[in-house]
Amino acid sequence: MTEARGSERGPRERMVFSAAQLIRRDGVGATGMRDVAAHAGAPRGSLQHYFPGGKEQLVNEAVAWAGRYAARRVARFVAALPEPTPSGLFAAMVRQWTDEYDTAGAVGGCPVAAATVDLASCGPSTREAAAAAFAAWRTPVAGALTDMGVPAERAEPLATLMISSLEGAILMARAEGGVRPLATVARELAPLLDAAVPPDGAHRPDGAPHP
Repeated sequence: MTEARGSERGPRERMVFSAAQLIRRDGVGATGMRDVAAHAGAPRGSLQHYFPGGKEQLVNEAVAWAGRYAARRVARFVAALPEPTPSGLFAAMVRQWTDEYDTAGAVGGCPVAAATVDLASCGPSTREAAAAAFAAWRTPVAGALTDMGVPAERAEPLATLMISSLEGAILMARAEGGVRPLATVARELAPLLDAAVPPDGAHRPDGAPHP
């Protein structure tokens, strides 16, 4: 869950991005404001200017950024599939993390999950920010499933299953130091996800039965 920083980012955007990267790696409690400024290459004095709400504001904005990033990736994954299927989408979601392992030799965490697990180190508004970020991610996943023919009433529950399975597998992969849990969920969920598409176009993409 990383992006090139890009020279077009201003110091505020760089700090939000850096906060997301440090939180996913170290958790909220171990991520200090000075660490974020140093990672972003931003003046320490700019923290108070851009984030008058302090660390809680910065964490919440980093969590929101992560939710938007994950949501944007859904359309890219679908567009890259030769034949869009629910299992293909989930495999692409998983591949983002296995590719990171292949490149970096480790599986990084998800900033939203890290903030949720580390709520004791967060302000009270962070739980709401994390819930909103997961919803921002879940919505396009459910929409993509509907477009693939999954009945509307099943799309959101399956999107929840996909995201929760992925997040759990990421945690297990980090604990194990390998991608076995990620490969397992991709393989085991594939038949269930594809079985949610009724055969022979029994449902329209909006979930209503054909006349």
